[in-house]
Amino acid sequence: MRKSYRIKKEAEFQQVFETRNSVANRQFVVYSMEKPDQLHFRVGISVGKKIGNAVHRNWVKRRIRQSLLELKPYLKQDVDFLVIARPRADGISMTDAKSSLIHVLKLAKLLDSNYSEE
Repeated sequence: MRKSYRIKKEAEFQQVFETRNSVANRQFVVYSMEKPDQLHFRVGISVGKKIGNAVHRNWVKRRIRQSLLELKPYLKQDVDFLVIARPRADGISMTDAKSSLIHVLKLAKLLDSNYSEE
């Protein structure tokens, strides 16, 4: 995913956190913030130290990024959102990670209504 689609700055992370608009499932928590003047969505990914060592954390982040890349055409474009991995996300397969992410994004109403799982 290109850098223009990422939230990297601490202040931007905090701005999304402070909206307190969150949903969660067992593997992920998603915070979202509407930004009507924005051309495309931006996402921040956070994987805490409760999930293994750096290798495991990067592995989880790659799975999240790949899932979001596949869902990119169906995501709402005028939002900033954060995906926070919970400890149960460690070691899940790519298909489980994607289905869990789809579930939490639907709860957050970030997926378009025309999305259907294959």
